[in-house]
Amino acid sequence: MMPPSFDLDVLFTFVSVVENGSFTRAAKRIGRSQPAVSQQIKRLEDSLGRRIFERDTNEVRLTPHGEILLKYAQQIIKLSNDACLHLTDADVAGVVRIGTPEDFATTHLSAILSQFVRAHPLVALEVYCDFTVNLLDGFSKGLYDLMLFKREPQGFGGGTEVWREVLDWTASPNALLPENKPIPLVLAPVPDVYRKRALAALDAEQRPWRIAYTSPSLAGLQAAVQAGLGITVLPTEMIPAGLVSVTSRLSLPKLADTEIALYRAPGTLSQAAELLASSIIESLGKFRSEPPLS
Repeated sequence: MMPPSFDLDVLFTFVSVVENGSFTRAAKRIGRSQPAVSQQIKRLEDSLGRRIFERDTNEVRLTPHGEILLKYAQQIIKLSNDACLHLTDADVAGVVRIGTPEDFATTHLSAILSQFVRAHPLVALEVYCDFTVNLLDGFSKGLYDLMLFKREPQGFGGGTEVWREVLDWTASPNALLPENKPIPLVLAPVPDVYRKRALAALDAEQRPWRIAYTSPSLAGLQAAVQAGLGITVLPTEMIPAGLVSVTSRLSLPKLADTEIALYRAPGTLSQAAELLASSIIESLGKFRSEPPLS
């Protein structure tokens, strides 16, 4: 018997349900009715002879067969998009607005954007750097076509994971913890994910702490740490010259990883925005898979 063939439109609906966590939200995201989305998923399950979702009143969850299908569906959709974009992108033009965390933009994203602009000189990029809470607010108001932001590792949820950050306690090279006193911390304001990581890790070990310095600016935080005002949290690979990891030396608790996800604005994106999204996912995927330098 011939295996069932996949309808690209149905696979797109399937991935949308996974990314949005429900049939109703997926329907709004792709501009269809909820019954139409349910019918497409049922048709997909019938053609496979497998359940791909476990359903209850609050959420949908992938079955083991659904997890397998998701990997292939994402690859099929990506290949289809890449083929269309690369065959028709010679004269792609327009403005693409992207929001991103400042540290990620300067460390990893700058080279990707530079390469993209050289390949597509008719596309104008508008890059907005900010903290995640501000990026989410701007995204909800329609200010960005694409957004990169830091979040708790989710895997199954909205957006596309493009990077995983390993976090480190960071300080000036000669930093010392004051004996019998709370640990001085240099952190961004609430609800910054690094701040959440730092306080949760210290509280779990019942280590006393105090906020010595708060700034919404990455440059301001790093300057305060270099001046010896306290200890901060940064991704290991983004620790700048003049600062060092002090996790082991000062016997500080291990910090859980964070995740960077790419979100597309609801509705139909421009060809330029879709092309940039594909470039970011592909480039970061290659970078992440490279073996570490010895």
